[in-house]
Amino acid sequence: MEPNNKSHPNEFILLGFADRPWLELPLFIILLITYPMAMMGNIAIILVSKLDPRLHSPMYFFLTNLSFLDMCYTTSIVPQMLFNLGTSKKTISYMGCAVQLYFFHIMGGTECLLLAVMSFDRYVAICKPLHYTLIMNQCVCILLVATVWLMGCTVGLGQTTYIFSLDFCGPCEIDHFFCDLPPILALACGDTSHSEAAVFVAAILCISSPFLLIIASYGRILAAVLIMPSPEGRQKALSTCSSHLLVVTLFYGSGSVTYLRPKASHSPGVDKLLALFYTVVTSMLNPVIYSLRNKEVKTALRKTLGKKNVLTHG
Repeated sequence: MEPNNKSHPNEFILLGFADRPWLELPLFIILLITYPMAMMGNIAIILVSKLDPRLHSPMYFFLTNLSFLDMCYTTSIVPQMLFNLGTSKKTISYMGCAVQLYFFHIMGGTECLLLAVMSFDRYVAICKPLHYTLIMNQCVCILLVATVWLMGCTVGLGQTTYIFSLDFCGPCEIDHFFCDLPPILALACGDTSHSEAAVFVAAILCISSPFLLIIASYGRILAAVLIMPSPEGRQKALSTCSSHLLVVTLFYGSGSVTYLRPKASHSPGVDKLLALFYTVVTSMLNPVIYSLRNKEVKTALRKTLGKKNVLTHG
C-alpha cells in the first residue's frame, strides 16, 4: 500500500516571492508595464515585416516567427504570475501546471532551435551570397520553421508527460513563480536521479546542440568577414549579425545557467531572477534590439508610422 503523502495533488501552491513579500507590489507594477510593452513591440515587428515589401526575405520571416514565439513564451507565464501577485491565493491546478509547463517548454525549445536556424540563414547570406536565394527559398524556410516547431512540441510533450507521471510527496509547494522543471522535480518522491538525468539530456539537446550550431555558423561568418576586401562590406555583414548575436547571448546565457549547471549549485532566488530575465526581459528587449540595431527595420517602422500619421491627420 502506498504512503498517504504520495499522490497526484489537485493543485500546487506557487510560493513565488513569498520569502520577500516587499517585492510583490513593485514586481506586479513592473510586469503590468513591461508585459504590454513586450506584446506591442513584438506585434510591431510582425506587422512591419508583413507590410513592408523590402522586409519580405528569409531573415525577416524568421524574425516574425521569433516575435510570435516571444509573445507566446511570455504569455504562458506572465498572466498567471500577475494573478498570483495580485491575490493572496497563489495556487495553480494540477492540470493547469502541466499545461503551463508544456507550453513554456514548447516555446523555449522552439526558440532555441529557431535561433540556430537564424544563424544558419546569416551564414548562407554572408558566406554563400550568390546561392542565397536558391538555398533559402520559400519552401526551405517554411520547412525549417515547421521542423523547429515540431521538435519543440515533441520535446515539450515528452518532458511534461514524464514529469507529471511521477508521484509527488509532502506539501505541494513549488518554490517558484511558475511551473518549471527543476522546482517541480524537487517535489517528486524517492530517488529522482534518473529523472534529473533525463531533464539534463533534454536540456543538452534543446540548448547545447543548437548553441553549437550557432557557434559553428558564426565561426564561418567571422572567417568570411575577415577576408572581405571592403571595410564597408565587413561593416554591413557584421551589422546584420550583431542583433541576432545579442539576442542569442541574452537568451542562451540565462537559460544555460538555469538548466545546465549542477543541482548542488541551484539557488531558488537566483533561479527566479534568471527566469524573470529570460521569460519577460528578453521578450521585451528583442524588438528593441532588432529595431535599434537594424537600419532596415528602423526605416520600415518610420515609414509605417508616417503612413499612419498621414491617415490620422488626413
